[in-house]
Amino acid sequence: MEEFRPAFVDRFVVSLINQKQVKAEGFQAEEGGAFIMHADARKLFLSAWQRRKREEIVHPFTQEKTTLGLVPFIQARLLARVLRGDLKVYPPFSVR
Repeated sequence: MEEFRPAFVDRFVVSLINQKQVKAEGFQAEEGGAFIMHADARKLFLSAWQRRKREEIVHPFTQEKTTLGLVPFIQARLLARVLRGDLKVYPPFSVR
């Protein structure tokens, strides 16, 4: 899963913050240092996440057009090919 973090999570969250879609007012501080996301902020976040998963990319290994949401499935199939011996090396997913 670590290979997906930069493309899926980091870039997504930073873009929501930069576009001011997610703001500090959308969170509530709890005792012990935890922060809870308010329902309206969570709804906005999840809607944006669903849109992000539908974005089309060209997979860097297969060179086929696909959605970002299907990348974990494609990577799992590539890993299975390595385990079966059909591929020598696992091609990790990376964007640029």
